[in-house]
Amino acid sequence: MALRGVRVLELAGLAPGPFCGMILADFGAEVVLVDRLGSVNHPSHLARGKRSLALDLKRSPGAAVLRRMCARADVLLEPFRCGVMEKLQLGPETLQQDNPKLIYARLSGFGQSGIFSKVAGHDINYVALSGVLSKIGRSGENPYPPLNLLADFGGGGLMCTLGILLALFERTRSGLGQVIDANMLPFVIDLELPSNDPSKLSIGGGFQPVEQVLKDTKEGRIHGSHWMHETADNSKRYVTVSYLDVATYKIYKLDTVEGTAYLSTFLWKTQAMGLWAQPRGQNLLDGGAPFYTTYKTADGEFMAVGAIEPQFYTLLLKGLGLESEELPSQMSIEDWPEVKKKFADVFARKTKAEWCQIFDGTDACVTPVLTLEEALHHQHNRERGSFITDEEQHASPRPAPQLSRTPAVPSAKRDPSVGEHTVEVLKDYGFSQEEIHQLHSDRIIESNKLKANL
Repeated sequence: MALRGVRVLELAGLAPGPFCGMILADFGAEVVLVDRLGSVNHPSHLARGKRSLALDLKRSPGAAVLRRMCARADVLLEPFRCGVMEKLQLGPETLQQDNPKLIYARLSGFGQSGIFSKVAGHDINYVALSGVLSKIGRSGENPYPPLNLLADFGGGGLMCTLGILLALFERTRSGLGQVIDANMLPFVIDLELPSNDPSKLSIGGGFQPVEQVLKDTKEGRIHGSHWMHETADNSKRYVTVSYLDVATYKIYKLDTVEGTAYLSTFLWKTQAMGLWAQPRGQNLLDGGAPFYTTYKTADGEFMAVGAIEPQFYTLLLKGLGLESEELPSQMSIEDWPEVKKKFADVFARKTKAEWCQIFDGTDACVTPVLTLEEALHHQHNRERGSFITDEEQHASPRPAPQLSRTPAVPSAKRDPSVGEHTVEVLKDYGFSQEEIHQLHSDRIIESNKLKANL
């Protein structure tokens, strides 16, 4: 597999970190999940392919064990708030001194700097701070929180995985590891404002023209932080700027908020086109267009419509039994609400299965909205093997993307119990039987091998 031989130490955390570790394990990395003593299970259920070591990091002997293991590891993945690892004497400066090749991945909600770096948050908070949540929801309703996929797993776990892979690749040339600051807030400003932008930026007081701030940043006089942005109409807002400081060691400045925003680059880049000029829920891609939304069928199910291009829209109308001459122009925004009502009335006349018979195999961009169970058994997904089952017959998505020579081979075994592999992991990392026995006697570690086999 592609990551065979890569050693990863993942400190136990919530969804983003476990997802990142699972991806690495699926593609062959040797991932050790460093669990807390006394834990019962893994609440994220994303421990596939990992081994579990139960270790007390709050006590200095436990921290010393992790430091010793990091000397032999390729990647450390930690999910804590800013300053926690430094308090444990396990910060990047300490661990990279022992192992200059170590890739130190920091996955947090708001990143390692900025006014929110030490506060708690969840997916909805990161999406909100990124600006993306303001675009999600129906017209006239409150912004609607998406499932925790956008920030936790997209902007957080997936972007952190990308950072680790980039760092592993770069290490083949430099021989050095680096720190990855990954969080779930997206990039709110990307340092590509035109030099004649009338707005101003301030860091720590004193607004300056954008041109001067960008010049100071590029020359290293200002480091990334949360800045105040003042627009031409004197309105103010906080923005987050990521800065790569090559004067010390390399750091990927990507927090979860930044990761979420980075995923929304298309949204930011298309604002000038007027793609998001209408209020929330009234635009082309947020459910406002009658040809890009969902409709309820006669049996209470739903169909998804995405017929954006004119040729696809023509096929949509054909399937619905409508004539284009009887309807307003496709891009007549003021007529969208009325056209949407017309489409809804037509879709309500047939069942989901009947609409599938009409649209399947066509380019009308109309598909059924499947439940999880339906997705598992859908013909297309079965033909591609899109879902896999473990030894307990629990289904989950197959790892993506597919690699032709070194595809992922996800473990079919159940998730490990906490501390199931404590002894064998420590032996693999060079601890003697006597040392392991002493750590167990001192309650620095727990081994639940016997419990796992009951």
